[in-house]
Amino acid sequence: MPTILEDYIAKHPGSAQRYEESVTIFPGGVTHDSRYATPFPLFMTHGEGPRKWDVDGNEYIDYVSGHGALLLGHSHPAIAEAVSHQIQRGTHLGASTDEELRWAKAIKALMPAVEKVRFHSSGTEATLMAMRLARAYTGKNKIIKLQDHFHGWHDYAMAGSDRSAPGIPDASMGTMVIVPPGDLGAVEDVLNRDGDIAGLILEPTGAHMGQMPFDTPVYLKGLRELTAQHEVVLIFDEVVTGFRASSGGVQVLYGISPDLTTMAKIVAGGLPGGAVGGKADIIDMIAHRGNPEWDNVRRVYHPGTFNANPLSAAAGATALEMLASQPINQQADAMAARLKAGFNEVLGRLEIPGHVHGIASMLHVVLADCDWDHEIGAMSHSQIAAAAASPATTAMKRGLQNRGVDIMGRETILVSGVHNEGDIDQTIEAFADTMAAVRAEGLI
Repeated sequence: MPTILEDYIAKHPGSAQRYEESVTIFPGGVTHDSRYATPFPLFMTHGEGPRKWDVDGNEYIDYVSGHGALLLGHSHPAIAEAVSHQIQRGTHLGASTDEELRWAKAIKALMPAVEKVRFHSSGTEATLMAMRLARAYTGKNKIIKLQDHFHGWHDYAMAGSDRSAPGIPDASMGTMVIVPPGDLGAVEDVLNRDGDIAGLILEPTGAHMGQMPFDTPVYLKGLRELTAQHEVVLIFDEVVTGFRASSGGVQVLYGISPDLTTMAKIVAGGLPGGAVGGKADIIDMIAHRGNPEWDNVRRVYHPGTFNANPLSAAAGATALEMLASQPINQQADAMAARLKAGFNEVLGRLEIPGHVHGIASMLHVVLADCDWDHEIGAMSHSQIAAAAASPATTAMKRGLQNRGVDIMGRETILVSGVHNEGDIDQTIEAFADTMAAVRAEGLI
């Protein structure tokens, strides 16, 4: 009987061969940090609906979901048609378009707190702009960030990260104030003692799309009250959760309006694209006013070759209009609930320490003993992080791939609105077989 690793190597010779070439071209052999895997990552060829295929012809039920961008699954006919139509009309017109108007209106229809929008090409650009807008609007310098919350890879976002950050000047890091997540008292202390706070940014479900959660509604309500009281700009990073936690994101799900919202992934319908939306007077820090004193001194300058490019605009508008009119989020949430219940039943039946938690269609597997109600539990964030880095979790990821299931990173499952009960039940069966194999290797 081969080990999980031996089975992985045997099933994916084409990926292994390509990786040998890839390491001579790309740093680490990959083009995105989360795609790095040992002994080699998988190389994919195409996807359709909830499934995708690798270079060796293996088929996978896909829960990577384009790093969270594909709530409509792979190659959705409506998106393919919209992009195909637009690409024949122009990929870059170097001018304003009807498509960008349609795209912005689709965002505003789903997120009432968004009064105006500025488009970008990625989530990293969006969070960078949101922080800059907060500083320009308030005339203050510092941003509060929650420990380990992810807001892209620019200098400011890497402060308080659980990832390495060489090459960033101390001066940049010094403008960021890091507080423990879920602790309203810590935020209040900073706001009371430091009058130079421009804004506060966070992932509103907890770090890493809710992998490390807090008591979300209570905490977010408290943040809204504190930031309003101190005239600090509250920024929800909804790059992942936007249009996934609900069709209007976390802010609509819990009825809490931030001052600014950063968006990417789903907002562009699976194509590259990002946005910052929010209160008009803050977004209008970018606006030309025909006043030299304003335009040359106070206005926030913002170019960007691919801002609101027609292809992303067409895909994004089409996707968001579908979310507004069809039960896509409801389908994704229902399938995620079925998957969560199934995985937790497997872990209980096999007497394997662990649980699955998460909200909406964002799930996380934690292979460690704890007191958990599958939403909020007593497990510390450091314990969750340790479990995610364990050999058992790595083996689980490989074992699932051997059985035709691919998940995000090593422990995250992003369910789409095109997964069905058959996909979910097949995934639960693969998980049961995988965990039996992990146990047989003495990893749990």
